[in-house]
Amino acid sequence: MNHLMIAPVVLPLLAGAIMLALGGEQRRDLNAALSLATTFALVVISIVLLRSADAAPTGLAGVYRLGDWPAPFAIVLVVDRLATLMLLLTSLLAAAAAVFSLARWHRAGVLFHPLFQFLLMGINGAFLTGDLFNLFVFVEVLLAASYGLALHGSGSARVMAGLHYIVVNLAASLLFLIGVSLIYGVAGTLNMADLAVRIPAIRAEDRGLLEAGAGILGVAFLVKAGMWPLCFWLPSTYAAAPPPVAAIFAVLTKVGAYIILRLSLLLFGDEAGASTQFGSQWLLLGGMATVAFGTIGSLASQDMPRLAAFSVLVSSGTILAAIGLEQVGVTGAALFYLISSTLGLGAFFLLIELVERGREPGADVLAVTRELYGDEDDPEIFQETGIAIPATIGILGLAFIGCALVISGLPPLSGFVAKFAILTAALNSPISTIPISSWIFLLLLIVSGLAALIAMTRAGIRAFWASPDRTVPRVRLIEMAPVAALLLLCAIQTVEAGPIMRFMQATAQSLHAPHNYIRGVLGSPIEPGNSRGPT
Repeated sequence: MNHLMIAPVVLPLLAGAIMLALGGEQRRDLNAALSLATTFALVVISIVLLRSADAAPTGLAGVYRLGDWPAPFAIVLVVDRLATLMLLLTSLLAAAAAVFSLARWHRAGVLFHPLFQFLLMGINGAFLTGDLFNLFVFVEVLLAASYGLALHGSGSARVMAGLHYIVVNLAASLLFLIGVSLIYGVAGTLNMADLAVRIPAIRAEDRGLLEAGAGILGVAFLVKAGMWPLCFWLPSTYAAAPPPVAAIFAVLTKVGAYIILRLSLLLFGDEAGASTQFGSQWLLLGGMATVAFGTIGSLASQDMPRLAAFSVLVSSGTILAAIGLEQVGVTGAALFYLISSTLGLGAFFLLIELVERGREPGADVLAVTRELYGDEDDPEIFQETGIAIPATIGILGLAFIGCALVISGLPPLSGFVAKFAILTAALNSPISTIPISSWIFLLLLIVSGLAALIAMTRAGIRAFWASPDRTVPRVRLIEMAPVAALLLLCAIQTVEAGPIMRFMQATAQSLHAPHNYIRGVLGSPIEPGNSRGPT
C-alpha cells in the first residue's frame, strides 16, 4: 500500500517504455490495449489514494521518500487531498480520451499511445512532487510529450500552432529555471515544505531577490495556466489539436493553476512574514482580465474548436481569480468549479469532432457569411420550415446541450452549483467589507456565463438547424460513450454536491493552514491511512 503512492508515476512510465520497445506501428493494437489498461488502472489507483487521503485526519495520506533519504534531501512525493483530487480528474479525463482515440485518431500518426502515457506520467508527477526542481523535471516530461501530441495527425494548421506552442513553452521553461535558481540562491533549498519554514526568516536585504525569483517562477506557471496576456498561444493550439489530445489538454492549464494554488498558500500564506500574500492581488486582477478576454473571444469565435479553446481561458481565469481572493470558502468552491469545468470542456472537445463530421469544411464561417450577405429575397429559404432530426443528430444535440449547461453554468448540472458556490462564498461577509475587486469578479462570473450561453446557443443553431443539407455523421459507440461518461460525471457531481463540496472545503482548509503538510514532509514518514499522523 505504501508503494501505491508512486504508482501514478511509475505505471505510465513503464507502460510507455514497453510500448516503445514493442514498436509504434507494428504493435499498434497491443499498444492500444496496454494504454487502455494502464489508464483505467490509474483511475482505480487514484480513487484508492483519494479515499486514503480523505480518511486521514490530517488530509495527508502519506509522504514517499525515494531511497528513504530524510527531507529536505530526499525526492519526495506528497499524497494529500489536493494531489489525489487532481490525479483522479486527470485519470478520468485520460480514460475518456484514450477510449475515444481508439476509433480512429490513434492511427493518424506514430507513437500516440507512448506519448500519451508519458504525458500522464509528467502530469501525475507534477501533482505529487514536493520539490521545485523535480517539479521542473515532471513539467518538462509532460511538455515534451505534449509537443508530439499537439502535432499528431500533421496538417499545416496543426504544425503552425504546435510550433508556436513549443516556442512559448520553451521560453517559459527558461523562466522556470531562472526563478528556481534565484530562490535556491536565497533560501538554500528547493523542498517546498522546507521553503515554507525558511521564507519567514529570510533577511530583509535578500527578500527582494526571493520575491523576484518567485515572480519569475509565477510568470512561467501563468504561461502554462493561460493567464492574459500570456495566453495568446492557447486558442490556436487547442483548436488545432486532435480531439482526444485537446480533451486531455483541458487539464494542462489546470496544472499551472494547481502549482500557483499550492505554492501561493504554502510559501506566501499568513505566516510568510513580510512576503505574506505576495502576488495575490496580481492573481486576482490577471484572472479577471483572463475571464474578460476569454468571454470576448467566445463571443467572437466563428467555429466550435475556438469557442472551446476560449472557454478554457474563462475556466482558467476564474480559478486564478478565486485563488487571488485568498478566502477558504472561495478556494473550496473554485476546486468544485475546476472539476466541473474540466470535465465539461473535455466532453465538448470530443463532441466537436462528432458534430463537425457531417458538415462541410468551414461551415460556421459560411453560416456567418449567409447571415450577413444572404439574399433575403431567395424563395428557397421559405420552402422548408424545419428539418427531420435523425437519431444520431438527436443524441449529439442532447450531448451538446449538456456541454452548454456545464460550460455556461446553468442548472441543473454541476456548472451552476460551482458558480453559485463561488458567489455564495465571496459574498459571505458584510456588504460594506466586500472590496470592489470582488464585486467586479462576481459580475464577470455572471457575464461570462451569459456570454457562454449566447455563444453555445449560436453554435448549436448553426450546427444542428442551419444546415439542412448536411449529411448525418456516422458515429461509433466507442466515440459517443466517453462523451456521455464525462457528462454523467458532471451529473453525479450535481447529485452528490454535498459530500463533494465538503471534501473540497476540507481540502481548502488544509491548503490555507499547511502545518500538517509541512510536518508530514519534514517529519517522519506517514503511512497511508495512519490516524496517528507524523511523530
